[in-house]
Amino acid sequence: MGGPAQASEPATDPDAGSIGIQLLEAPANRREDPRARRYIVDHLPPGATIHRQVLVKNDSDNPQHIEVYPAAASISKGEFQFGEGRETNELTSWVSLDRPAVDLKPHTDARVRVTITVPPDASRGERYGVIWAQVTPKPDPNVTVRQVRRVGIRMYLDIGPGGEPPSDFTIGEMTPARDNDGIPTLGITVRNTGERALDITGSANLSDGPAGMHTGPFNVAQGATLAPGTSGTVTIRFPRDLPNGPWKAEVHLQSGLVRKTAASQVTFPPPGQVGASSRAFKANPWLLAGIPLGVGLVITAGLIMIVRPRHRAAVARLVRQRPFGIVAGRWR
Repeated sequence: MGGPAQASEPATDPDAGSIGIQLLEAPANRREDPRARRYIVDHLPPGATIHRQVLVKNDSDNPQHIEVYPAAASISKGEFQFGEGRETNELTSWVSLDRPAVDLKPHTDARVRVTITVPPDASRGERYGVIWAQVTPKPDPNVTVRQVRRVGIRMYLDIGPGGEPPSDFTIGEMTPARDNDGIPTLGITVRNTGERALDITGSANLSDGPAGMHTGPFNVAQGATLAPGTSGTVTIRFPRDLPNGPWKAEVHLQSGLVRKTAASQVTFPPPGQVGASSRAFKANPWLLAGIPLGVGLVITAGLIMIVRPRHRAAVARLVRQRPFGIVAGRWR
């Protein structure tokens, strides 16, 4: 096992800050992976069993009876989606807890042991679920709707023989926009090209703006959870008074240990409009600084390589009369 994990799934309602749940351990081979310190993320062969400990906390000023249970989840439309109530799936049938509930005094906590046992005949593929900690108000005859408070830890469990399938993604188009209130946003298309689910987050910097302005970083305001082979959009918001540009937007996205950087030129539109999308390219420093020169060298080399022997003298005279070069960033 690795070190202590980080805090888990945000509360599903504003009052749920009174309770919490935290993953306490992660596999030693994933200690550098921020997702594995926050969620139950693993790759297991059929027939394997793993154990995890979670810490359930009562941060309120009142005693709490907190139920703990596994429930179903799925990934759809770029989001990790939770099942209704205590809905189950194949993964939840593999999960057992050493106790179904804890009674905690104010500002105390307790550990719950989670055991996941994969059947020997389990088929290959990734499963999703969540471990919930939940407080249910006592029935009130004067209230027709009860508000359940719960927080949870996601589960991403991949099953199959051999090593873990690869994780990877690509960054596609960047689309600038401003909402009706004038807040500028940048939507970034991401495609999961690997074989495991991804939680995409990151940040962006803006440079080469009006009068040479630069600003950032700005963190992703709305991330994306992508199943293998699917695409989604992550969104970054900027200050309202940000000039329209043009800007060079350089984005840094990651999921776990997979990190990608790309850049594109964007111009933010007037309020309530969507600007033109532009294709991102890999933000390699040499590439960013040397695109005009690199293109020119390729063109020159191409001209020389396709020249037939009987025309070499003519090409030599042309080069002596009009040498290729760069003037103010343009070829002449």
